[in-house]
Amino acid sequence: MDGGVDGCGGRDERECREVDAGITRVFGLLGKRWTGPIVSVLMQRAVHFAELRRAVPGISERMLSDRLSELGAARLVVREVDEGPPLRVAYRLTEAGRALEPALKELGRWAEQYLPDAGSCPESFRG
Repeated sequence: MDGGVDGCGGRDERECREVDAGITRVFGLLGKRWTGPIVSVLMQRAVHFAELRRAVPGISERMLSDRLSELGAARLVVREVDEGPPLRVAYRLTEAGRALEPALKELGRWAEQYLPDAGSCPESFRG
């Protein structure tokens, strides 16, 4: 086989069956429960922790903190301390986090067309 017809681009057949490493990394981070809604809220503006928790119904403080830490470690979100008083912590997307917007909007359009509605989504999450 020359690789041109099978879509493998000349690579060995085993390589073509492996999942793309970039896609694996993306869904390893963004595919976790709650991450999508958190990023969706942050697409709109920087948000204080308590406001973010209210904007994502059902998430616990611990889970929100864990997801924000993961997004921070991936350099998609930054934590900013407002000295106050009172002392408050806000989160915002980095340039890399904001760069996700076109892809996430496209996924949202795809979901509207191809995934059955599994319940209502707050209007603020719709793009």
